[in-house]
Amino acid sequence: MKNDEDKGDGSIALCASCDRCRARKTRCDGKRPCGNCASKYMKKNKLKSIEGIDISCFECVYSPAKRRGPVPGKMGQVRKAPEPMHDSSSYNNVVASTVNGNAAAAAAAVFGGGIGGAVPGLDGGFVGASADEQQQQLLALQQRQMMLAAAGTGNANLLGLGGALGAATGEVPSMFENAAGLTQQQQAIQQQLNYLQQLHAQQQLSAIQTTSGGSAEPMDTSTTTLSSSSSQPQSQKLQTERSSKMQRNASPVSAAAELEDKKAITVQKNLPLLSLDSTYGNRLRSYYHLSVDELFGLPHIPSDEDYVKSLNGAGGGMTAKTLSQSHKSALQAAQFAEIALGALVHNEVSLAMELSNASVSRLKQCIVMEGANRKFLFEVARAYFLLGCFRAFRGDMERYLKYRRVCMQHLSQIEDSESDEGPQLLVAAISYLDCWSYMVHNADEKKLPSIDDSIPRLEDGISGQTSSAAEKEYGVCFATNKIVSDPKNQNWMQGAPPIFLNNEAPLNARSLDALSFAFRSCCDQANGRFEQMAEAVAAEQGNGDAASAQAASGGGDVSSSQEITATTSAVMAHENELCSRNMVLSAFTLLQQYESATTMPNKNQGLHLIISAMDAFLENGEEDESGGFTDSQIQSLLSVCNTTIENPFLLHHGGPTYHMISNAAILLCHLLNGMHAMRASPNGAGSSSDDGDHAMEVAVFEEVYDTFISVRKLLNIHRRKLPVKLRCHGIPRPSMDGTVAPDKPFIDLGETLMCGCRGCQGFVLMACSPCVAAERARSANRKREIEVNREGGEDQVELDKELNYLEAEFDLDDDALLNMLSRIISN
Repeated sequence: MKNDEDKGDGSIALCASCDRCRARKTRCDGKRPCGNCASKYMKKNKLKSIEGIDISCFECVYSPAKRRGPVPGKMGQVRKAPEPMHDSSSYNNVVASTVNGNAAAAAAAVFGGGIGGAVPGLDGGFVGASADEQQQQLLALQQRQMMLAAAGTGNANLLGLGGALGAATGEVPSMFENAAGLTQQQQAIQQQLNYLQQLHAQQQLSAIQTTSGGSAEPMDTSTTTLSSSSSQPQSQKLQTERSSKMQRNASPVSAAAELEDKKAITVQKNLPLLSLDSTYGNRLRSYYHLSVDELFGLPHIPSDEDYVKSLNGAGGGMTAKTLSQSHKSALQAAQFAEIALGALVHNEVSLAMELSNASVSRLKQCIVMEGANRKFLFEVARAYFLLGCFRAFRGDMERYLKYRRVCMQHLSQIEDSESDEGPQLLVAAISYLDCWSYMVHNADEKKLPSIDDSIPRLEDGISGQTSSAAEKEYGVCFATNKIVSDPKNQNWMQGAPPIFLNNEAPLNARSLDALSFAFRSCCDQANGRFEQMAEAVAAEQGNGDAASAQAASGGGDVSSSQEITATTSAVMAHENELCSRNMVLSAFTLLQQYESATTMPNKNQGLHLIISAMDAFLENGEEDESGGFTDSQIQSLLSVCNTTIENPFLLHHGGPTYHMISNAAILLCHLLNGMHAMRASPNGAGSSSDDGDHAMEVAVFEEVYDTFISVRKLLNIHRRKLPVKLRCHGIPRPSMDGTVAPDKPFIDLGETLMCGCRGCQGFVLMACSPCVAAERARSANRKREIEVNREGGEDQVELDKELNYLEAEFDLDDDALLNMLSRIISN
């Protein structure tokens, strides 16, 4: 061994490990050569044995040991110092007592005989001692250690000098041996103190567990090392882990706090995206403005400085630095919801969920007190509305309705102001988004999820509040806080359009509200036509009861006894002013006035697209040779589809815009089928001798065909991204055979996977007899069920498993926020 060879004369003490093992921080066996150096040499020279090889070839060198502490030759004495503490009998008593959870008995087994009188107060150990007495004994031991440490500090230089003299002369003077002995005694005291502290901590843990109803966890004696001063940090780490585990098991609140910390980390991670200097954040914000906000036109979310200026104008007296946490959270919640919608539009679903959850986390910190500032209330209301949009896009109707009602709860506290158009724009946006819900549920309020128990309805604030002649005539209130508290508007906007009728409202908000009312009126008319079709089918089959009519018209979606809606009642009372056709014309006039009055270079493509689509749907002109479509209808349909091709983000409007574009594509199918049938007939345009007319019709057919192919591709891509219940028609391909028989349609609409909304089904079933329409409606129901089952298949579930886990986790946060709001609103 190395030490035997080098310590023969006692002149030089070498390190316990060779230089190579020390550099690589690997365990060295201390041999000459060591195992690591021998293995390296054999591997390098491809040898199997090292016999007969000179030791210098291995380059296994042991450097002289530095003098850090006791003299290496005296290490045996240091190890022998604590041996009387744990002889075989006393140490076995320690193990047995500790395993049984009796820390006091373990202490008595070790320290029953004291420590040679060096430590007062431990003659009897911890047996029978109270907690105060045990603490006093620990303090006495610590004081003894401090005294020895002070003495050891004064002798530190002596030890260093003694080591130097020992290296030079080969022996250590007695005065330096006394100093080394003092250090050994200090180390022994430190070891005893460490072990006492472990036992004391174990006793405290046992008391805590007994109090909480648990059982004391036995100490693992395999981790206790009495011969090393590093045992204290190790024991503290073990103690901390056990305490944390016990607290997590004993208190669910700690687990919830840990989850909140995780959510806070998510918020902090995405917080830089809110900065205007963030390139990626600005990109997500652009997606939002090009899609959702392109139609709604809500006010820009202010920065902290701009927000403070608006508050100071209202007597706030704040600065950006003194802005309260509630105000900052409201602004950040709206910003997070804004870019969450942008991420969803860009099909970054996981990021969108994180940002939406960040918005929810910020809204939890918004404390809305009675009499709060209108700017603050509007930002909170906007954040809840955008969260509702996000939930609507995900097909979550229940949470959409809850967020919508909470948004209206905050709007009900805001008084209208001529200088602030935000609340009226927000109400118009709610009205248009409600059209989607109105259409999906076929205007049947009974099919909506019930949320009245969790988020109560707003108190009626409209009864007896009408003042102007127009309000009395139409039975509405123009004030924003009265509109949202109207009983008929609690689940979706109904009745006469209040924003449109208010001449003081913003022009773009009035135009959007007029289009929303026209769309609801068209849905009511489509529902009426389906009821008539159901009755006709039942009469033809000889059964006039409601059940037969319901089954004949395609399943449970058709009801033969639907009540007249508030929208239909308003149209019937003011048919000349509120009929769908006049409302679309009024919306177009208001949009023109808005564009002429504003200096912003905004094209308002969304509003123009909706107006063109509604104009084509409501056209009642004379039929001509082109298959029953007028020239203005064809132009409007091509305008809708071309605008969508130029700006596909318009498909992501909040509301029924996507369904309008799908129905415009269906009308192009009817147009292509009509033109094909006329060209193929013996007396049609294809046999005309007028080459000029024939060339023009061929050009029109090709233009319509190219437009249809392009918009169909966009619609199919968008359709695949949506939940099944939000999807509109699955439009079939044109015939791939170049020679289509004259009696066959160019595009077989019988293969269409129809939307579940009656209003959309009516576009596919144009010119069909009631029996054929009923059969196609039944076939569409079966196809939708197949599609739902296919989307929920194992392969798709496995593909979206991680996304579903993420969504389920974030849904818990939404429910927690909504439950908190429910309690606040109820009280």
